[in-house]
Amino acid sequence: MALRIATFNAENLMQRFDFSGYRNELRRDRTLQMVDVKDEKHYQALEQARVIAHTDDTMQLTALAIADVQADILCMQEVENLEALQAFEYGYLFKMVGHGYRHRYLVEGNDTRGIDVALMTRDETADGQKIEVTSVESHAGLTYAKAGLMNKQLEELGIESADKVFRRDCLEVDLKIGNQKLTLFIVHFKSMGSGRNGFDGRAYTMPVRVAEAEATRQIIEAKFGEGKTANKRWMICGDLNDYRSRIIVEGTKQSGYGFQPAAEDRCGHDALLRDGFAINLVERKPEMDQWTLYHSRGPEEQHLCQLDYLLASPALATSNPKAVPDIIRNGQPYRTVFPKGQDVERYPRTGWDRPKASDHCPVAVTLHLM
Repeated sequence: MALRIATFNAENLMQRFDFSGYRNELRRDRTLQMVDVKDEKHYQALEQARVIAHTDDTMQLTALAIADVQADILCMQEVENLEALQAFEYGYLFKMVGHGYRHRYLVEGNDTRGIDVALMTRDETADGQKIEVTSVESHAGLTYAKAGLMNKQLEELGIESADKVFRRDCLEVDLKIGNQKLTLFIVHFKSMGSGRNGFDGRAYTMPVRVAEAEATRQIIEAKFGEGKTANKRWMICGDLNDYRSRIIVEGTKQSGYGFQPAAEDRCGHDALLRDGFAINLVERKPEMDQWTLYHSRGPEEQHLCQLDYLLASPALATSNPKAVPDIIRNGQPYRTVFPKGQDVERYPRTGWDRPKASDHCPVAVTLHLM
């Protein structure tokens, strides 16, 4: 029985307008930085026009990426609420895949911007096996104190023991596919952000991701029993916002690009891979073909890296030794630098930087449940 599972950070799938850019220029879109805004009312009118004009193209591209994924089960990040997801599915995705993802699940998490993790499923798999969600449990309320994860590094970040561990959530979903069971843990870890106190953004925020990874592992061990997780069928799906290696991009379009793989000493989600606890299925792809995001702050700072993961339990990975994920990059903007031989045909109306399907690439894998 084949089951196709995917994860996708859809980048701000929202219904609302954010007018905070009027008072905080750091949150003001670059388009409006070029306009002489007279007052707040003028700003709001301009922002509404900008968002509406931009959203239609973006949603079409996002829907095209999801249609190409062809997943039976889709784990998503950066979704505002179920209403936004339903409007997107009906208004855009339905036009491309027809009656597809009728079942949608989302629990409001902790993110201050209101972006949550979510799940969409079809009625059945491509080969006709019924997909049933038997339970959904949020772990957004888990605190550092309850998880026993407080340490000096977190205290230095101003975090208190009563604070929530997950910046969004760890959404635990039990499924039954045909007569087979599977549990998914959908996550979206703390972003790297900007550097402070002499540390770059990745190093500065890493203690939070380390705690989120440890907490996710605790949740899985509590569900299946410590020492018993290897023989169970589960997956961690989502944006872990960190990488074990990256591909450093050097040069410019005019001078030519060079690509240099570079391993990292540590990673925010090492706890999930330690001792073979979970298997990163994307690492079955060639080293130069594992990236899901292009990061750039100009020619001096460019790299490709994997931020989006399908981590399988040892039992699931072992029973699917030839399962190699697909990474859908057709929705990437034209500014994304592709290693030689990897460039793809972009979707119609994709821009240099925007519109685009997302800054992240969807990742999908076909597994056989036996």
